[in-house]
Formats: sequence, C-alpha cells, structure tokens
Amino acid sequence: MEKVLVTGASGYIGTHVLQALSVYDCEVLVADPRADRTMPGVTVLNQDIFDSDVDHLYERLGSPDRCIHLAWRDGFNHNSNAHIDDLPLHVRFARALFDAGIPSFSAMGSMHEIGYWEGAIDENTPCNPGSYYGIAKNALRQSLQVMGAKGNTSLKWLRGFYITGDDTHSNSVFGKLLAAAQAGNTTFPFTSGKNKFDFLNVDELARQIVAASMQDEIDGIINCCSGVPLSLGARMEQFIEEHDLNITLEYGAFPDRPYDSPGVWGDASKINAILSLR
Repeated sequence: MEKVLVTGASGYIGTHVLQALSVYDCEVLVADPRADRTMPGVTVLNQDIFDSDVDHLYERLGSPDRCIHLAWRDGFNHNSNAHIDDLPLHVRFARALFDAGIPSFSAMGSMHEIGYWEGAIDENTPCNPGSYYGIAKNALRQSLQVMGAKGNTSLKWLRGFYITGDDTHSNSVFGKLLAAAQAGNTTFPFTSGKNKFDFLNVDELARQIVAASMQDEIDGIINCCSGVPLSLGARMEQFIEEHDLNITLEYGAFPDRPYDSPGVWGDASKINAILSLR
C-alpha cells in the first residue's frame, strides 16, 4: 500500500483532497497540526514540514511514496509579504524530499503565475506574474523543475484556476455574496461581470488533484480546470439561483479592474487524459 503525504490538509482545498483520497487504496499521512485526527484512514504526524533541521526529514514524515503539497499561507491575499517570506521554506522542504528520492511530488500552482493573459493557458504559456502570490508560486515551480531534472522524482505541478464551492470557508466574491444575502441585503454592488474565467467546484478540483497525483503516466504542468470560459456575471447569477438567494447584482457599481483579462481559461487536454486513465 502506497503512503501519500498531504500538506495543508486543513486548508480550503486540503479538506476536500482528503475526501477525494478516501476512495484510493493508500495510507494517508498528514503533516498539519490543525488536521482532523479522527478522519478514518488518516495518520496525523507531529512534524513541522518547515523544520530547519532537514536531516532525515523524509523519514520523519513517514517515508512517503507520494507527496501532495498544498500548504500555503495567505492564499486569498495576493500581495501578502508571507508569499515571498515563506518561499525559501517551501523550497527547503521540497529539496529534502527530492534529495531523499521521493518517487512522486505534486504541488499546487495557480493561474496567477501567468499574470495578464488572454485566451487559453497551457503548459507552454509564458509567465509574467504581477503579484507576490504569483511570483512566489512561479519561483517555486521553477525551483521544483530544477530539482526534478536532477533525479527520478515524478513532478506534477497542478495549476488551479477560479475555485468555487464551500463558499463559507473562502474569501472569494461568491463567499462575500453569500454573506451579504445572509445579512439580509437585497442588492450586491458588482462590476460589469463581463470578464470570463475558468470556474471549477472545489470538490471537482480535489478529484483532479488526486487523480493527477496518483498516476505516473503524465507529469509536468497540469491544469486543474474545466477548460470552459464563463463570464463572472453568468456564474454569479447561477450561484444566486443554486442557493435560492434573495439578492440582485448591481452591475456597474464598481469599475472592472484594469489588470483582469477579458477572458482566460485552462487548456484541459492533460487533465482530461489523466481522468480517462481511471
């Protein structure tokens, strides 16, 4: 039975990844002190992944066959100093596992590595990030690619797009809309809503993350996405209908952000090929 180490397991995405892993025949190791210790099939380790003492860190983490690295601080605050401050810690942690010869290492990426782009994003799309978050994620990806070129570890860089679902635990515009409706507001100030994005429910995202991480036929940059562009306004209206909210979008109350692309989405070719393997 394979051992799968999950970092950031108590986070917004991590809790759903643990659920998605439950259908696989594997032993799940969690390096997160806030994780649910009662979840069946999950072993919570008392080990800090950012321990400055990296000697035998791989062994102290249970000598896993695979790692799904989701841990990240201030993910909803794209210009938090934490992204740059924590980058060396992520690199040191990953290098310890790569040096120990871990067979498979998956890490969560983001469309924000790309920066401004119009159209589909694939593994060859150039990166020019415009936030600390995007800069740090891009630098981590590049560091992992250098590490991967030196050994036999299969690297999967899982690039996420616009995540929806579990909105009470998110800091997205959908979570804010839900909070406004629950507070009794009947209107919600909004932009034009015309920008198109690639929306994916967090449960489907978790399924894609796990499917990509638990196979070894396809590696490199893998977009975890729907591959279908949809306007933010249309998705918000859909959200209102899905949750039967008594609230109306006030279009044009805010200007569109000048750095948002009119349309950006993921090329789903690789993830669709991976999903077809099961």
